[in-house]
Amino acid sequence: MNRQAQAAVMFLLGAALLHAGATDLYLRYVKAGLRPLLLASGAVLIAAAVATVWYERKRARAAHGTERAAHGTEEGTEEAHAHAHPEPRISWLLVLPLLSLILVAPPALGSYSALRSGTALKQPYGYGKLSTSDPVPLSVVDYASRAAFGHGNSLHGRPVRVTGFLALDRGGAPYLVRMALNCCAADAQPVKIALTGKLPPVLRPDAWLEVTGTYRPGLMHDPVNNGPIPYLEVVSARPVPTPHDPYDETWNN
Repeated sequence: MNRQAQAAVMFLLGAALLHAGATDLYLRYVKAGLRPLLLASGAVLIAAAVATVWYERKRARAAHGTERAAHGTEEGTEEAHAHAHPEPRISWLLVLPLLSLILVAPPALGSYSALRSGTALKQPYGYGKLSTSDPVPLSVVDYASRAAFGHGNSLHGRPVRVTGFLALDRGGAPYLVRMALNCCAADAQPVKIALTGKLPPVLRPDAWLEVTGTYRPGLMHDPVNNGPIPYLEVVSARPVPTPHDPYDETWNN
């Protein structure tokens, strides 16, 4: 692939990054805090592509002038043509992944990935003050941390509201899950809550639910990595649309 083609690929890659960063598409790949870096990377790639095209055209004009001065004869012309080699067209297939990035939004990781990975719950340095709302809105990570490592001390007597997607193990046991990530979707890991109580009559994997319930003492252990999975006693549950950002970043806060 010649320099002009390389510049075209760089330009398309930069445009794809800008498109992803300017829309919600980037949330399927990286955490929300990386948006400025994604936009900056796209701008740098586009600038590099434009600079490459400008430099190559300038170099081609200079080389053409030198060639005409040094090879004014027919022999020189034939020699110049002998050095021209067509580029393999198959190299343009490199553009296809870029087009797929722009045109096809991959689905967020769901129950299939969650059940094949152990819970990534880890003990936080501390807990923030709970909202005075009733029920208390909590993320999956926040509820699971308070229930598993805080022994539910901050949750006793407080109804909570948690949103996540549903996962069912081989025995049909339901979990409310949110995929937590450090940087990007490639390192996403599940945090799970075991659901008991008044569950919906029909449970569909990957359906997003807003669950209202109360803390239930006790823990189960994830069969994948033996990690702690706390319980949540469900009082009510209703389906909700997939959230703007399907991943949970609170485990790094």
